[in-house]
Amino acid sequence: MLVIKIGGSLTDIDPLLADVAACREPLVLVHGANKELNDLSTRLGHPPRMVTSERGEVSRFTDETTMDHFLMAYAGKQNKRIVERLRALGANAVGLTAMDGGIATGRRKPDLRIREDGKTKVLHGDHSGSIERVEPRLLHLLLEHGYLPVVTPPALSHDGVAINVDGDRLAMEIATALTAERLLIFADTPGFMRDVADERSVIPLIHLEEIERVAEYGKGRARVKLLAAGQAIRRGIQAVGLLDGRGEHPLTRAFEGAGTWVTT
Repeated sequence: MLVIKIGGSLTDIDPLLADVAACREPLVLVHGANKELNDLSTRLGHPPRMVTSERGEVSRFTDETTMDHFLMAYAGKQNKRIVERLRALGANAVGLTAMDGGIATGRRKPDLRIREDGKTKVLHGDHSGSIERVEPRLLHLLLEHGYLPVVTPPALSHDGVAINVDGDRLAMEIATALTAERLLIFADTPGFMRDVADERSVIPLIHLEEIERVAEYGKGRARVKLLAAGQAIRRGIQAVGLLDGRGEHPLTRAFEGAGTWVTT
């Protein structure tokens, strides 16, 4: 069993989708749509607002209007375009959000404390949250009947509101719930690098006990991905790949050892 995550920053995912469609191993595909959302929100006159938390983490402020755009970009265009392409390639794909069938539920954090211009501010009305529970029954049902589930945020809060959740963490939680052997996270970088300015500095193998030390090389999303990979390993996933989704046959290259692999 595989769980594959396609990052929303990738601009050409067709080669990866071709590899996914040709894969004979049961899998769940999780995807983002970050670039689509940025472009859509800007065209609709409500450009993205990125904020920095008190802990220094950068995230999207997801107000009610942004959540409407989120649903259009993630659950609408990107999810259905991926399903369209996979089915054209012969895969029996079914598109879902993490809300459908209660796949992922969690806690909404409507008030967001940020640092801006050297001051602490509180933004109200945020539609972001964290995943607290994954219910894999719908995914099991689809897999058992030969379907390829294609899942995207948002998840559902405990009070029934759509919430923006981290796509990498959603993939990790789904992989854990399905007891997948491997979690493969594809982005627009060659792997986890010692020097973010040098693509030749990819670290090919990171053991669990090295993660905290090696994470210091990472910035922003790269560091978040590595720490999430460590959490996945601690929860029973055998290996997590931080992989390059660009170019031809990215899944094949990953199976041949390209990118960064995190393991025990």
